[in-house]
Amino acid sequence: MSGLLLDVAVQPSSVGPPVRAARYLRGGPQLPRADFQLRPVPSGFAPQEQEYQQALLLVVALAGLGLGLSLIFIAVYLIRFCCCRPPEPPGAKSPPPGGGCVTWSCIAALLVGCTGIGIGFYGNSETSDGVSQLSSALLHANHTLTAIDHLAHPCAQVLEMVERLDEAVRTELTTLEEVLTQRTELVAATRGARRQAEAVAQQLQGLAFWQGVPLSPVQVAEDVSFVEEYRWLAYVLLLLLELLVCLFTLLGLAKQSKWLVIVMTVMSLLVLVLSWGSMGLEAATAVGLSDFCSSPDTYILNLTREETGLGSDILNYYFLCNQAVSNPFQQRLTLSQRALANIHSQLQGLEREAVPQFPSAQKPLLSLEETLNVTEGNFHQLVALLHCRGLHKDYGAALRGLCEDALEGLLYLLLFSLLSAGALATALCSLPRAWALFPPRNPSASCSGSHLSEPFLHARLEPVPHLRSFPSCRRRPH
Repeated sequence: MSGLLLDVAVQPSSVGPPVRAARYLRGGPQLPRADFQLRPVPSGFAPQEQEYQQALLLVVALAGLGLGLSLIFIAVYLIRFCCCRPPEPPGAKSPPPGGGCVTWSCIAALLVGCTGIGIGFYGNSETSDGVSQLSSALLHANHTLTAIDHLAHPCAQVLEMVERLDEAVRTELTTLEEVLTQRTELVAATRGARRQAEAVAQQLQGLAFWQGVPLSPVQVAEDVSFVEEYRWLAYVLLLLLELLVCLFTLLGLAKQSKWLVIVMTVMSLLVLVLSWGSMGLEAATAVGLSDFCSSPDTYILNLTREETGLGSDILNYYFLCNQAVSNPFQQRLTLSQRALANIHSQLQGLEREAVPQFPSAQKPLLSLEETLNVTEGNFHQLVALLHCRGLHKDYGAALRGLCEDALEGLLYLLLFSLLSAGALATALCSLPRAWALFPPRNPSASCSGSHLSEPFLHARLEPVPHLRSFPSCRRRPH
């Protein structure tokens, strides 16, 4: 899996710096892929296509093949050790040659496994951080979208402005027309303000692009967090299980306890199977994620278009957010701003011309100006929210979390599985030979610890000058 190390620049054509996939990956999308019939498959991310799914399953199958080869090698080695061992000469009391090397090789393998466990904890944390960043970006994007809709009901902010203008058209402007019936030019200005207000209301209604969209960023974030929570917990349990196996195996070797070493040998076999299984899942996920991160825009645009039904102009504006893509709401915003400016100027003209002659027109004019000021404030806030900068920033943060931290963490988890599989396979080959060197318990010992010798070294039954035992235990003479 070392070919997965790449440095792919994800180009969202953003206004900021490009998102970079995991710094250690190079050549991941260039790795050959094949389906079950060994036909080449393009490296583009296409999880909905059967050939691409088969290519990822083939990566998982490679890990299964590695597990099978490991088990076969261990079985052959142990059968050869048990059945082809040369007979010991009668009366031999010295350990067979190479016994110490076998024990120390087992210890070294277990220490390598402990190192891999530390790498696994780091990779699990990195992956969790990346997924958490993805979830946070989705929640912030949902906050931006609901802010456009006034954080309550779909299009509440837009509808509030529309309702205010409609109410102004129905009440204040109608009252002004009735008051100013004697001045036709003032009635014409009032009707012009009415048409402008109706035009603004019509333009604002088309700005609520997220109304009725079935896709919810909050639901996606909750689903991602739910899956990540159980993935993180599963890896923590796997890491703790392997750590306990390594520690208790070292303890069994130190105490020369056959039953503990035998139990840990069986547990090592179980963890070996789990390590190869996790390696297959990690490799397939890393391959798919590297394909996705090499060119995410096209896939995300197509998927979002299918799920939401939004137009390509809106999606390109928010996902790409560069000068080559124009704002799809620019014309509506420009017309609305001009209409609001015209209404404002017409109301000022009516205030100068009509109030001195028609004092009763002052109250509806003041009410109209207040409505216009509120509408202009909401309009400017809506313009800022509709700009692509905010949502595109969330999009970039989601990609960075997925294509930097999460992918990097996956690679560390892959390294952990590889080290664990190698270390456990070595330990499984060494442990039976190590416990065969353990001396039998001395029934004449005065305490249960009298059979202990120098940790990790073979002890013979007859006493030797350099042998150390616990201070409270003395050997009886034979």
